[in-house]
Amino acid sequence: MKILSFLYQWLVAIPILVVVTIIIALATSIGSILFGGKWWGYYPPHFWAKCWCWLFFIKVKVENRELIDKQTSYVFVANHQSSYDIYSIYGFLGHNFKWMMKKSLEKVPFVGMACRCAGHIMVDRSSAAAVKKTMDNAKRTLRDGMSLVVFPEGARTWNGKMRSFKRGAFKLAADFNLPLVPITINGAFDVMPRTTYMIKPGRTITLTIHRPIEQSGDSDKMMAECYEAIHSGLEKKYQ
Repeated sequence: MKILSFLYQWLVAIPILVVVTIIIALATSIGSILFGGKWWGYYPPHFWAKCWCWLFFIKVKVENRELIDKQTSYVFVANHQSSYDIYSIYGFLGHNFKWMMKKSLEKVPFVGMACRCAGHIMVDRSSAAAVKKTMDNAKRTLRDGMSLVVFPEGARTWNGKMRSFKRGAFKLAADFNLPLVPITINGAFDVMPRTTYMIKPGRTITLTIHRPIEQSGDSDKMMAECYEAIHSGLEKKYQ
């Protein structure tokens, strides 16, 4: 069974996804340049992310989606178990948003270009001027109901358990007076942990949306509240 899974992954699914990724990246880039990134920066990648789940028979469940309003701008913060966190949120959250991501991801072929054109926020910490430019870009992006998704751990977990949070997203939310929405991701680590490139098909990933936390202006307090909410929703083995 493992041999069949390996052959399917590398001879069928991955080649299809490479082609889909190139097509979607080009469509996102061209569409965003010509018509703006609000639609083109979300819906083509939304389909791309679903393809990553469909081709590996990964089911994604979303709990408590009724707690969020599509017309409201939020800063969504989630734990980071796996690369499949990206596909799960992009494909199934059901709320238009931009990612906050490391500037180094701009170098990824096709995908980096698409992210730039779509208006995702590239975090550059190389200098004070670069940080200010990042904040100015964020200010232009987070308006008219546009939201932001951040993995405040900064990188994927090695063992499924949460790492400490970085403060950047919470300071940004306070500066822009945006409510925070914690999201707990369960199951993604079991699909594809950081230590392997093999995907385990037929699993279920669950996104649990917690009640929005209204802005208090105290970024440290809100960071602690988000951490506690996300941690409380994790499977016991990863708490």
